Amino acid sequence: MTLLSTRRFLQIAGLSAAALLLAACGKKEAPPAPPAPAAVASAPAPTPAKVYVVGTDAAYAPFESQNEKGEIVGFDMEVVQAVAAKAGFEVKLVNTPWEGIFKALEQGDRDIVVSAVTITPERKQTLDFSEPYFDAQQLIAVGEKSKVTKFADLKKLKVGVQTGTTGDEAVSKLLGKTSANIKRFEGTPLALKELESGGVDAVVADNGVVINYLANNPGGKFKSISDKEFAPEQYGMAVKKGNAELLAKINKGLADIKADGSYDKIYTKYFGAPPAAAAAAPAPAASK
Repeated sequence: MTLLSTRRFLQIAGLSAAALLLAACGKKEAPPAPPAPAAVASAPAPTPAKVYVVGTDAAYAPFESQNEKGEIVGFDMEVVQAVAAKAGFEVKLVNTPWEGIFKALEQGDRDIVVSAVTITPERKQTLDFSEPYFDAQQLIAVGEKSKVTKFADLKKLKVGVQTGTTGDEAVSKLLGKTSANIKRFEGTPLALKELESGGVDAVVADNGVVINYLANNPGGKFKSISDKEFAPEQYGMAVKKGNAELLAKINKGLADIKADGSYDKIYTKYFGAPPAAAAAAPAPAASK
């Protein structure tokens, strides 16, 4: 190799080495990968609200009835739904014949009975009741031309009642429990229909039901009569004897809807005005 060639070779080799050195010096090490984020524990799913089965005899408007869609509606239903919302549980409404409604509660097929049930000493022996949520009293429904002016005037007349209600108890005491002049029906509206057709001379039933029926059936030409002989009554929500936990929830919900005005709104919707401030005393007689 000539001297020139040798010099040229060394020159090129030196330049290459320098380039490699500069490249090595200029190369930055990649930063370490960030640690993987710690797994975030997912929030536990909220516990579903407890669902209680409510038994009601849906043939007692305006307290409970079925609309054209078959849904159970009415004053009682809106009250128990509002109570449930405040107390943090849900309700399932189930139409239940009056004759077996308390047996269904006792057997555990229903958790609550809300069906215009009067609180009485007799019932309190086998059921537990919430605080009262409605004041009621019996009324007499008769034709507008009837000469009846008081309860005692029914003694020799044919009287319609709903089986097992306060009206039934009161009329049974007046006429005798086995009197042929007492006609018993599965529902008060059926008894009032019988009055309209002339099958009975009078009907004795809770004031709310009588007033509602007369207002919605002006063609029936009825009138209602009150009598001081009828003791005042109070409705309560019934639970199985000893179910203190559920009873406490119901009473809390009732107190809350009365405190925030929800109860008054529901009451006014069905009865035209808020309830009287003074509560009536519980009745000693059996009722619906």
